[in-house]
Amino acid sequence: MKILAIDDQPLILKSITHKLGKAGFDVHTAESGAEGLKKYDEEHPDLIIVDLNMPNMNGFEFIEEVRNVRNDSVPIIVMSGEEEETKIVDAFNMGVDDYIQKPVGINELVVRVKRILRMPMDKMPARYIDSSSKIHKNVVAVIIPCYNEEKRLRSAEFTKFVESNHGYQLCFVNDGSKDNTLEVLKDLQKGHEDYITVYDCEKNGGKAEAVRQGMLHMLKDPQVDYVGFLDADLSTNFADFEDLVSTISEGEFKIVSGSRITRMGANIAKESSREIISLTINKIIQKILGMPFKDTQCGAKIFTRDAAEYAFSKSFLTAWLFDVEIFMRMKKLYGKETEKYLCEQPLKRWVHEDGSKLSMKDSIKIVFQIFQIAVSYK
Repeated sequence: MKILAIDDQPLILKSITHKLGKAGFDVHTAESGAEGLKKYDEEHPDLIIVDLNMPNMNGFEFIEEVRNVRNDSVPIIVMSGEEEETKIVDAFNMGVDDYIQKPVGINELVVRVKRILRMPMDKMPARYIDSSSKIHKNVVAVIIPCYNEEKRLRSAEFTKFVESNHGYQLCFVNDGSKDNTLEVLKDLQKGHEDYITVYDCEKNGGKAEAVRQGMLHMLKDPQVDYVGFLDADLSTNFADFEDLVSTISEGEFKIVSGSRITRMGANIAKESSREIISLTINKIIQKILGMPFKDTQCGAKIFTRDAAEYAFSKSFLTAWLFDVEIFMRMKKLYGKETEKYLCEQPLKRWVHEDGSKLSMKDSIKIVFQIFQIAVSYK
């Protein structure tokens, strides 16, 4: 059976092609409605999967061409992140056979395709279906700065995540590591080149510059909707990070930042001495920012494209306090409306990992760097 998949996000198309291909389908792809219409005329597919929001002819226009201009009843499944009820109803009124809302499980997608094609479900071996895999509605790039992480990097957790979450791209930035971190990262990338990028900085420039270089590199990809960063030790796990992504994709926020503030029902573990210093620093930062942020330094944040392009366009003054500089830059950009676009979201879990690169001595230096930022951004 021949399937035509049309979506303006190549990463999503690769996932559909891979999974439906394993299930025995012959999959052809297009990245716009116009290209999809050309492929439709050439391939005469048995079923079409189409997104709604695309350039150069959107999904509705494509469906109109197939149903009313070419008068073809070929089965059409809309697979879109569009949640507006009127658009879903419009799609069905135009004659689509099914509507699947992203994110969607790979298992569900295959079953729906087979049901519409009236194919026996028992013809697809169970081993080809990964019930935990899902296709997300947005492409999200995650920057992971790495400095001497050879022994701490949880490679298995990263590969498991990208294999189960289609739409995520991980960019590991090797920040001039002196150990075998770069080799570990290249091994991690093998077999996952479509979803894992390794960006190598020959010289150590500090976390701020590593994150910035990773951001600028991933923003070159036009399919990326959101871009964020996460610590290599996964002190904030992927479940919490996905919650941050959900928040930014469902509202008007430009930045959603994780918060490690202890609260009921959350597993937040810190060293007592570090926590005391952290609370003191946060009080000073709040005063300088003029905003009630309780934890600017959490290593888990997600940005819209436009916010990231502005926030990371120039180098930062400090290696560890670049988070504060990001908020200062947002204040310069949005003025009095800044708090409207920033969200601080409590994490369900955060655990301080042994081997942290930030020493107590560094923590003392940070106090002086805060005042440096205050003077520079004034």
